[in-house]
Amino acid sequence: MTRTSLALLLGLLAATPAFADDENIDKVNGSIQVASGQSAGKLSTVNGGIHVGDNSHARSAGTVNGGIEVGNGATLDSLETVNGGLRIGANAKIAKGVTAVNGSISLGDGADVAGKLDNVNGGIKLDAAHVGGGIQTVNGDVTIGANARVEGGIFIDENHSMFNWGFSRKPRVIIGPHAVVQGTLKFKRDVELYVSDSATIGPVEGANPQKFSGEQPSL
Repeated sequence: MTRTSLALLLGLLAATPAFADDENIDKVNGSIQVASGQSAGKLSTVNGGIHVGDNSHARSAGTVNGGIEVGNGATLDSLETVNGGLRIGANAKIAKGVTAVNGSISLGDGADVAGKLDNVNGGIKLDAAHVGGGIQTVNGDVTIGANARVEGGIFIDENHSMFNWGFSRKPRVIIGPHAVVQGTLKFKRDVELYVSDSATIGPVEGANPQKFSGEQPSL
């Protein structure tokens, strides 16, 4: 092989994703991309985001200082991020739980998380999606969109942060039209709770639900 063709081959290899199907990927100061329709193992990075393409599969995805985007129809076991948001596309399926610290979580139409949605800071929003293990947050707003379904209730914990400096905005919880929340809605801090007159919810502890008609409450 000539020196020129060897250099060309090395260049092509460098341009090719550095993993094979079901191979674990671990990076520092770099993002991870799984192309649409592909498969990978455990995805882990620091100071970088993770993108899992449409109809792809990975065992899990975790990042510090970066967000995670899961494409439509993709499947994973679990998602976890610190200092980054999570977006789960339409009809994607997460077999276990989803955790974010200092990051929002959003689920597209038909997305299915079998375990818990859990964060500390950042909003949580479901669009006609399903969560099987309940929702837990501290400071985030929670929007259960029209036709969404949650099993395991909703829990908003006290804010124990030493950086609160005596001020804390009330989280806002909205349960949309025809949404279903099975289990207790438990609030250990003051919240604003709005429930559609066509929604179905479990018992409420720590808040007084305000009924509304139409797609959204008048805020």
